[in-house]
Amino acid sequence: MDQYIGKMLDNRYEILERVGNGGMAVVYKARDHRLNRLVAVKILKPELASDADFRRRFHDESQAVAMLSHINIVSVYDVSRSDGLDYIVMELIDGMTLKQYMRKRGTPLNWREALHFITQILRALDHAHSRGIIHRDIKPQNILILRDGSVKVTDFGIARIASASQHTMTAEAIGSVHYISPEQAKGSHVDCRTDVYSAGVVLYEMLTGRLPFEGENPVNVAIQHISSIPIQPRDLNPDIPEALEAITMRAMAPDLNQRYPSAEAMLDDLVEFRKNPDMAAPLPPREEVLDEPTMVMPTAKGIGDPPVQRGREQTPARDRYDSRYEDRYDDRYDDRYEQRRERRREEPEEEYDDEDERGGRLAAAAPVIAVAAIIIFIVGMGIFVWNVFISPLVNPGASEEYTVPSLLGHTLEELENDPNLLDGFTFEVGSETYSAEYEEGQICNQSPEAGEKVRDRDRTIRVNVSSGKDELKMPYVINQEYRRAEQTLRDMGLEVRIEQDYSQDITQDYVISSDPEEGVVLEEGQTVTLVVSQGPERVPVSVIRWVGMSLSEAERQIKDMGLVVTEVKQYASNEYAAGTVSWQSLQPGEQAYKGDGIVLWVSTGPEPTEAPTPTPTPTPPPTETPTVPPTETPTEAPPTEAPPTEAPPTEAPPSESPDGGDGQ
Repeated sequence: MDQYIGKMLDNRYEILERVGNGGMAVVYKARDHRLNRLVAVKILKPELASDADFRRRFHDESQAVAMLSHINIVSVYDVSRSDGLDYIVMELIDGMTLKQYMRKRGTPLNWREALHFITQILRALDHAHSRGIIHRDIKPQNILILRDGSVKVTDFGIARIASASQHTMTAEAIGSVHYISPEQAKGSHVDCRTDVYSAGVVLYEMLTGRLPFEGENPVNVAIQHISSIPIQPRDLNPDIPEALEAITMRAMAPDLNQRYPSAEAMLDDLVEFRKNPDMAAPLPPREEVLDEPTMVMPTAKGIGDPPVQRGREQTPARDRYDSRYEDRYDDRYDDRYEQRRERRREEPEEEYDDEDERGGRLAAAAPVIAVAAIIIFIVGMGIFVWNVFISPLVNPGASEEYTVPSLLGHTLEELENDPNLLDGFTFEVGSETYSAEYEEGQICNQSPEAGEKVRDRDRTIRVNVSSGKDELKMPYVINQEYRRAEQTLRDMGLEVRIEQDYSQDITQDYVISSDPEEGVVLEEGQTVTLVVSQGPERVPVSVIRWVGMSLSEAERQIKDMGLVVTEVKQYASNEYAAGTVSWQSLQPGEQAYKGDGIVLWVSTGPEPTEAPTPTPTPTPPPTETPTVPPTETPTEAPPTEAPPTEAPPTEAPPSESPDGGDGQ
């Protein structure tokens, strides 16, 4: 049994089980008792803990990753040392590697899916680069795909602060030789463009279903990264859009000056492409690109000249691109050119009047540029040849060949407890892989394969451990938009049947339930039923007359029928007593549905009236005899009834009566 299982670190992290084994550390599943959550704990291997260099690298990794906080990067929660153990606490991910996903889905992936993944990878790299951290080991095995389709980049095992050592060890590069950049293969200075190259290789593999370079041994593959150009993606998969092919090839340019200068720059082009997949391809680098498998060399063309690509028949680049890309190219991709233009604006114009003189100077400089490039190439190749070929001759023991033993079917514990199984080799653990042939915990594949001949320096075997048979389990889809849930299930190779039902709680077009339920083991091709909400059920209601009822009684009846009184207005009425309903917005006999609203008008009683002022009796002239006795002097009697008032609410003015209802 593993010595750390059951151990409590810092009286907080309880080690539960081992989940992985890397080159420097062992990864365990643990429980954080303080926050009551499952985490991953990465513990430096005991045999390396006494080595100061390994301890330094382990802490460099911890500090580097702890600086990162991004949705597409595995989070680091804690960095500590307990009982002589150096460890970091990380987010525990429930998912599979991109490599496993590609094997499961079958490659090539749909270009839209590949675009979805590479965009998230570049966001993670852009965040890391902005904090001075280079991953240096981007490959599908270090990219995790979660159940919801999101991506997390992990294993910053050889990440370094950019200001620290800039040279990658050969052993590290060989471990991921299919994805290393040319500068890594040569042992040269590396920067963020190294990660861009590796991301381009990952995108190439997703789109085409194959690696750009294959070879009989790691050295052969490394040389191809330096001096060869891969087959165009569209030659392998014609469904790839032309612009996406151009983006992929620019990311994989062997010349640093031709490559995207940053993850952000590549991401910008991908975002533009996502908006318009039919867009013209972004401007390629301003150097010639040769189809032959040779080093890309600068040309004697002027810096401002349009690019030329030989080999494939095509329209000149500048004729095919929108002018907005030219401005973006000048501002972002060719700072030196922009700086020269600024200097020319500041200097006297007469110095540049002689066009012939300028052309002559440029032509004279061309051979110098070409010679300098050749020298750089020769020096780089010399370094590589020394490291790969000459150094073993100086150290004769390194040239001796050894036969790789078979580790298939063994467990990691067996390898650790029985050195004879390794026969002098060491091993490092890759990712877990589904396997129908090997039981969970057993090694299901290895690289190099058993029986291969390797030299002493290559006596490390990378193994993948079986996680058992690949079980399809029903994911949680309740209260998800049904189209998204349906796509998730179809991506898993399942058939989907949609049924509909009413729901008071689940929004329309969202999933109410699934059959089978979450967690049930499924078979590929099985049919899953999703019940989708139609919203609240529309139950018809026949409206009755509430005019003349008391407000309280009308509200009670309306509630019992499933309707809702949304507003009560007051209005004077000579026809209806105070407190009774004088008008209703839904008319008797009209069909409504449960949940519908209704407006009621309530009488406040008759509208108050004022008695008219009596008209004064006219005084007759003295000469006239009154025709009416004084006792019967005509005076205007007060009215016995108030004059007609405004129509009751049932006949309210247009400005007051909603919809001209008659209240009947």
